Amino acid sequence: MTVRVVQWGSGNVGMQAMAAVVARPELELVGLLVKNPAKAGTDAGELAGTGPTGVVATADADEIIDLDADVVLHMPLPSLVYGDDPDADMADFCRLLESGKSVITTVGYMYPQVYGPEVMDRLEAACAAGNSTFHGTGANPGWFGDLLPLLMSGLSLEIEQIKVQEISNFQFYPSPEIMFDMMNFGRSPSEFEARSQRNRGWLDGLFAEAVQMVATGLGVEVDRVDSTMTTWLAEHDLDTAAGVVDAGTVAGQRWEWSALVGDHALVQQETVWRMHGDAAPEWPTGDWSITIDGNPSMHVAFPHGWNRNILGSTGAHAVNAIGYLVDAGPGVKTFLDLPLIAGRGAYRSR
Repeated sequence: MTVRVVQWGSGNVGMQAMAAVVARPELELVGLLVKNPAKAGTDAGELAGTGPTGVVATADADEIIDLDADVVLHMPLPSLVYGDDPDADMADFCRLLESGKSVITTVGYMYPQVYGPEVMDRLEAACAAGNSTFHGTGANPGWFGDLLPLLMSGLSLEIEQIKVQEISNFQFYPSPEIMFDMMNFGRSPSEFEARSQRNRGWLDGLFAEAVQMVATGLGVEVDRVDSTMTTWLAEHDLDTAAGVVDAGTVAGQRWEWSALVGDHALVQQETVWRMHGDAAPEWPTGDWSITIDGNPSMHVAFPHGWNRNILGSTGAHAVNAIGYLVDAGPGVKTFLDLPLIAGRGAYRSR
């Protein structure tokens, strides 16, 4: 059976996902929604670099709602951070689901149970109305910080704590839009605080989903999820590929989310972001890693450069979920409800 797919969003993640859809014979691209009106009317293949597809991009969401399609790959920038309406993503989910289209999103909602019964009720009601399925995915969260720890836990006799670390140095990342505008590096402390409120709310929810889902997968009831965030200010000007980080502005961010049972952190996710190799020398250094303290204790480290296209992997995880979602039945489906998502259809002979 050919699955008819719509691409919702034409950024880096979305275009790599759409190119993968075009390349797979079991999938058929039938629509593309773009935010920029200047892209409307352009062949989707021209935007993704795949060659002509016969699918013309539109900036009109109503046209997508009216399409005959099976699955929508929803990959815009998250409305909880960007735009005038923080609820826009949820409203779009419900419209799409009610129209009979299943939705796979990369803006979060991998474990929407975290947000309480009101959110779950909205999603489940929309799925019931359209006989459709909803799934959130990603790379981290959405694979590294939740699926891998659960996979490793299958080797455990006893578990005391699971800790996930994402340690990244963006010194050679050449995007000022992402580094300065989105992640708010290079801002004064007051400007950082003012600009990052919505982003922090989104990240707190996103990583609360991850640590809560791991705990639920282990069969443990969590009492609460705590979060902390600290910044490190540049002691002198720092030259980076994205531009200069001035002395006295934010050059490091350290985040931590903990799923607590009583006062014990069962699952922790720590994220350390540096804008330069000289930033925050007192903070943890090293690689992305997963550590399980217990019997046996285990540690897996992913060296720098372990994934040279993390945005592509984010899109790939969504594309690779399509076949599993089609077979899953209606309703909200988290990773705890689906089989292991493998790269079926990704093999290419040389």
